[in-house]
Amino acid sequence: MVDRARFADYLRTRRGARQPEEVGLPRGARRRRTRGLRREEVARLSDISVDYYTRLEQPRGPQPSVSVLGALSRTLGLTLDERDHLYRLAGHPAPPRSRDADVVQAGMMRIFDALPDAAVQVVTQLGETLMQTDLSAALVGDESVYTGRSRSLHYRWFTDLASRRLYVPEDRAAQSRLIVADLLASYTRDGAESRVGAVVRSLLEESPEFADLWQEHPVAGPYCGPVRLSHPRVGRLELHCQRLIDPDQSQQLVVYTAAPGTESHEKMRLLSVVGGQDVYAAV
Repeated sequence: MVDRARFADYLRTRRGARQPEEVGLPRGARRRRTRGLRREEVARLSDISVDYYTRLEQPRGPQPSVSVLGALSRTLGLTLDERDHLYRLAGHPAPPRSRDADVVQAGMMRIFDALPDAAVQVVTQLGETLMQTDLSAALVGDESVYTGRSRSLHYRWFTDLASRRLYVPEDRAAQSRLIVADLLASYTRDGAESRVGAVVRSLLEESPEFADLWQEHPVAGPYCGPVRLSHPRVGRLELHCQRLIDPDQSQQLVVYTAAPGTESHEKMRLLSVVGGQDVYAAV
């Protein structure tokens, strides 16, 4: 059943919190009497009529469809928890949360934008880089060049040995085990028919090393930590890797840092100045 009164009040509250600049609309020279977006703006951005949207807010409208709720959720910039609440108020079950989305979660985007001078990436559970800062590209290479299954670092690690060359040789076996453990955790959670399952099946066919490690059922500890790289432009780097995991989308914010005052810290500062070329091609 639709809880029309609470649904209408929730729409009004979220509309008032959404600013025109956040949806690409100018605030305009005249003073806006409406706090947040106007009704007609929400209706237009959601591709519904103003009359229909007005009736939803009054509240005297029909039960909105799932497609209308999805459009309203996007227009109002709702988080996944807020979206689920909107669906329930409208008398619909909350939609399943996809872990395969290539859209960077809003919270991740805000943190990413606040760290323009750090070596930061936003990656999926498959190690696919969705965004990276200039220093990240200078450190590990521009990962936007990969397509298809090769977008996944987890896949490349076992099928393209060039992807390992930045890691010092004595650390590569441990990194292989960590990647397999990371994939196993995602596979256990999402199942054999997920995108993770498709990558696992490919690797079982293509990589004997992966197949052997997979049979051991490795369980991951901290996926990040101390990282030793051999960079083609600045040489040996001793870094620390930190990961912020978003539970809704299974996206991870990966940050590489060096201890202040160390040689690696100075080399990272140098990389931020000289920038990066194709790191892997240079190795």
